[in-house]
Amino acid sequence: MEKFNLNGKFGTSSFSWHSPLIIVTAGCLIAMVGFGIRSSFGLFLEPMTLENGWGRETFALAMAIQNLLWGIGVPVAGAIADRRGAAPVLIAGTLFYAVGIYGMAQAESGLSLHLFGGILTGLGIAFTGFAIALSAIAKVVGPEKRSMALGLGTAAGSLGQVVFSPLGQGFIDHYGWHSALLILASFTALIVPLAFLIPHRDTAEGDAKTSQTLAEALGEAAAHRGYVLLTLGFFVCGFHVAFITVHFPAYVKDLGMAGSVGAISLSLIGLFNIIGSFGSGAIGQHWSKKLGLSWIYLLRACVITALMLAPKTEFTIYLFSAGMGILWLSTVPLTTGIVGQVFGLRYLATLFGIVFFSHQVGSFLGVWLGGYLYDTSGSYDAVWWVGVALGLLAALIHLLIDERPLRRLAATT
Repeated sequence: MEKFNLNGKFGTSSFSWHSPLIIVTAGCLIAMVGFGIRSSFGLFLEPMTLENGWGRETFALAMAIQNLLWGIGVPVAGAIADRRGAAPVLIAGTLFYAVGIYGMAQAESGLSLHLFGGILTGLGIAFTGFAIALSAIAKVVGPEKRSMALGLGTAAGSLGQVVFSPLGQGFIDHYGWHSALLILASFTALIVPLAFLIPHRDTAEGDAKTSQTLAEALGEAAAHRGYVLLTLGFFVCGFHVAFITVHFPAYVKDLGMAGSVGAISLSLIGLFNIIGSFGSGAIGQHWSKKLGLSWIYLLRACVITALMLAPKTEFTIYLFSAGMGILWLSTVPLTTGIVGQVFGLRYLATLFGIVFFSHQVGSFLGVWLGGYLYDTSGSYDAVWWVGVALGLLAALIHLLIDERPLRRLAATT
């Protein structure tokens, strides 16, 4: 019987814990857990505000701060991961995440909710989020499969939403919202062993080495018009996604439907986004990424308009969730792909992190504006129509992006 050797060999065949398959799998699982837990927070809006006597703006501001800190933390996390590797970033993020959710469960005032559910949880999500997982995945596959691999990583995050949305609602129904948050906090520990499976790599598979410094990379990106436009366009994605994630379950209950409808809706968004993420990955592999993004934002505007004009039934809600799900995070592989395609992958985590910061500024505005306008007007309709206008603007912005690789990349290749 052949034995496993310390050098990673079974007889003549070899096995490595840092093989591309292992790294891609670990990255997908990290995205699944990290994004899945975060996607369930909207389910806690109504039970927490009712029990604590808060307005919806109090909870919404905590989630808005969370999204903003997520955005601020991602470039920092990306820069550390680019220099030191993903493992220490992910482990630190897990600690922030768990403590933040635990403190969110214990919060007795809006200030403590904003501190734990906003600041600490936001940093935890940033240090365990897409930028780290997708950067690791992108660096271990060749250019010919990279867009599809990014789609796979994004789909894994959506699978987390499929899993944790009904789980979160089930925990709330059976144990109450307080215990449900504590259970979700314990799930973050799953990220720690997965972090050790992602090695530190300076270069990407199939890409030439570069002597470029981080400062040079940042200056190069800032001077590139397409990078600036991509950053502005991703703001709109954040506005749409965060508003719907946090406020849609409450919006559904306001229509007189059961809480389970909201949970099923979030789960459907995640389920159909698996299709959308794979589809956008395929589009980015074979066709123009910027045109794919333009179509996604245009279709989002159409889907939201249809929701506003259609009769409000469970079927309408589920149909909206399916349509928005296909368009949900399908922007991520294409946006990440453009950054890597134009600038290379050496500093992908950092450069995408800056683009993602704009996404989270949009998230902050979408979540806070939803709570503010609901408390002042008693309706979410104005926010929905702002989302339509922003979708149309983003569709136009992405048409103006130059997605061709920089000359230095063509020269080194």
